[in-house]
Amino acid sequence: MNAADIRHALPATAPVAVIGSGTMGAGIAQVAALAGHPVQLYDSREGAAAKAIADIRAGLDKLANKGKIPAEEAHAASDRLCVAHTLQEMRDARLVIEAIVEQLGAKQELFGKLEDLVDAQCLLASNTSSLSITHIAATLRHPERLAGLHFFNPVPQMALVEVIRGVRSDATVVQCLHDTALAWGKVPVVASSTPGFIVNRLARPYYAEALRVLNEGGAHPATIDALLRESGGFRMGAFELMDLIGHDVNFAVTQSVFHAFFNDPRFTPSLIQQELVQAGLLGRKSGRGFYRYGEDAEIPQPATEPEYELPTVPLQLFGTHPLVEVIRARYQGRVEYHGPRADHLLMKAGPGRLYVTEGRSATQQSYDYNMPDVVLVDLALDYARATRLGVTRADQCRDRACQAVLAVLQSCGFAVSAMQDVPGMVVMRTVCMLANEAADAVNQGVCSRSDADMAMQKGVNYPRGPLAWADAIGIDTVTNVLRQLSATYGEDRYRVSPLLQRLQASGRKFHE
Repeated sequence: MNAADIRHALPATAPVAVIGSGTMGAGIAQVAALAGHPVQLYDSREGAAAKAIADIRAGLDKLANKGKIPAEEAHAASDRLCVAHTLQEMRDARLVIEAIVEQLGAKQELFGKLEDLVDAQCLLASNTSSLSITHIAATLRHPERLAGLHFFNPVPQMALVEVIRGVRSDATVVQCLHDTALAWGKVPVVASSTPGFIVNRLARPYYAEALRVLNEGGAHPATIDALLRESGGFRMGAFELMDLIGHDVNFAVTQSVFHAFFNDPRFTPSLIQQELVQAGLLGRKSGRGFYRYGEDAEIPQPATEPEYELPTVPLQLFGTHPLVEVIRARYQGRVEYHGPRADHLLMKAGPGRLYVTEGRSATQQSYDYNMPDVVLVDLALDYARATRLGVTRADQCRDRACQAVLAVLQSCGFAVSAMQDVPGMVVMRTVCMLANEAADAVNQGVCSRSDADMAMQKGVNYPRGPLAWADAIGIDTVTNVLRQLSATYGEDRYRVSPLLQRLQASGRKFHE
C-alpha cells in the first residue's frame, strides 16, 4: 500500500463515531482507534458502550502482552476510545458508522436523527449485511452522503470490507470509505447495493449444492465435507460451516436473497435446512445440526473405500491432465502412455475407464459413449496436493472394473470416497456454480472481476477466487458442466451466465 492508494482517506486524526456496541460495533471501534482516530462509541442500552470499551482495552492489553502489537500502540488506541452518552455528543464526527439491529426502520430513524446533528461534510455509513443501502438512504434529505461499510466478524481479524454504493451514494463518499478502509489495514471491495452484496450472494452455491447432493443421497455430510476440504481445498466443508454459522442465520440469509431476487431458482432454499431450523437443530450453538457437539459427541468419519488389488495388466494413461501427471509420477506398476483422446479419457485400468466429471451422471456418460465400465472422478484444486478424491460409477459398471480404477488411485496415495451417481459430483458442480454466480454479478455491474475473487478469498477464505478457478479449469469446462446440469435437471437454476457464454465464444478468460 502506498500513499497514492489512500489519497482520499479520512485523516488519521478525524473523529469517528460508532453506533452499536455489540460484537461488530466494538470491533469496528477497535480497528478505527488502532488506525489513529479518536473514537466515540454509543449504545442506547445503558452501560453497554462502557463495557464494550473496557473489553476492547482488555483485548488490546492481551495483544500487547503476547507481542502482537507494541504496548505503546495498544495504550494509545485505548486512550482514543471514549463513550458517547448521547447522539448529540457525536456532532463533530467526520464519519459515523452504524452497527445496530438489522431492521430497516430502526436504521432509517437513526440516520434521520444523525442528519440533523452532524456537519454536512460528515460521512454516514451502515454496517448492514443484508439491507439495501439505497432503501436505508431513501428517507434522508441528502441520501448521497450514505454508503455501506460492511465489515466481517471478527472485525479485527477479518481483512475484507465491502464498500456498498447505493443508487444515490456520491462517488466521492464511496471512494473515501474505500480508501479509509484501506488505511485501516483492510482489503476493501466495492459493490452496488444488490441483495447479498458480493460475499453473501456469491457464497450461496457453496451451501446450496452440498445440500442438493445430500438431498439426492449422493453422500453423507461428513463425506461431502471431507471432499470439499481434502480435494477442493476449502478450509471448512459446507455442512460444518453451516453448523458454525447457525442454520437459523444461514437459512434466513438464503431466504432473504431468494425473495430479494424475486424467487430466482438459483437461490432456492433447502427443505433439509428448513427442517433443521424448525426442529431447533441450529448447529454448534444448540449442540446439534448436521453434526452433534459436546464432550461425548462422536466425530463422524467420511466414507472411505477399502484397499483393492491392482490390475495385472499395464495401466494406460492418456493426455496430460493434472491427475494423469500425478498418477504418472506415483504409480509403481507398468504404464503405457498415449496422447489425448477426443472423449477426454484419462486412464484405463483393466476394464475400468476413468474420466473427470463433465456434469453428467456416470450412468448417462456410459450410455452416451456406449461404454459399460465408466468411473468418474471429481475436480480437485490441486491433484498433487489432494489427499482424498471423490469417485462415482455408472450403473452399468462392473465391480472389478471399478475396483481396478480405485486401486490405482489408492496406490497413488489418495483416500477414495465413493459417491452415489449424482451429476457433477461435489467439488466440480460447486466450483462451477460459484464461478457462474460470480460471472453474473460481474455481468450485472455489481462488482469488478478482481473484487469478486478478492471478496471470496478474504471474506470466506476460499482457496482460489471463483473466476480465477474458472480460468484454471477452463471456461469450456465450466460452461459445459453447467449445461449438462441444466439438461439433467431441466431447471433454470443452472442457466449459464451470459458473460461465461461470451468468454467461451471468444476464447477469452476472466483474467488475462
